[in-house]
Parts: sequence; structure tokens; C-alpha cells
Amino acid sequence: MKLEPGKFCPLIGKDCIGLQCSWFTQVRGMNPQTGEEIDDWGCAVTWLPLMMIENSNQQRQTGAAIESFRNETVKSTMKAQEIYQRELELKAQERLMQSRQIKNVTETEE
Repeated sequence: MKLEPGKFCPLIGKDCIGLQCSWFTQVRGMNPQTGEEIDDWGCAVTWLPLMMIENSNQQRQTGAAIESFRNETVKSTMKAQEIYQRELELKAQERLMQSRQIKNVTETEE
């Protein structure tokens, strides 16, 4: 048995007036529950559950994309910090070597 929605509109208290109502709208796209193509007219209020499901799916996808972007940013930042740390260590070694060379030169002059 297939359930059919009624035609009674609680907003006007009688049967749906269809295209005469400004809330009677056309929706095109994919059904988020079944994946099948939608191209149908209906009351905007009756489309709300379907739109809310689609909105939740989009929010989940956006959250996943942001998390992925965050992870890549963290990796990049960590790599940049490692490079910076290596550069600091190299400069510290160079200064140490220079100070040793200066000591050696002054010791030999004396």
C-alpha cells in the first residue's frame, strides 16, 4: 500500500489551490534519500523535510572538508616549523664555528 498525501491545506482551511498559491513551488535536483532525480511541484511546507535532510548532508560534507583542510594546514605548519628549527640550528653551529675560529686565531697570535 502506497501512502498518498492529502490535499488539505491547513493554512487556508480547504484543499490546496496549487499554482494560485505563492508557496506552491517547483523543486529540481536529487532526492537526498534515494538519489533519484526530482522535478516536481508542491507546497513549500511539504518540501521542508527533504530540504532539511539535504542541508544536513551539505553541512556534513562542509565539516569534513574543513577538517581535511585543517589537517593539511597542521601538516604544512609542522613542516615549516621543522625547517625553521633546522635553520636556527645551522646558524647556531655556524656562529659556534666562527667563535672557535676567532679563539684559535687569537691564541696563535699570542
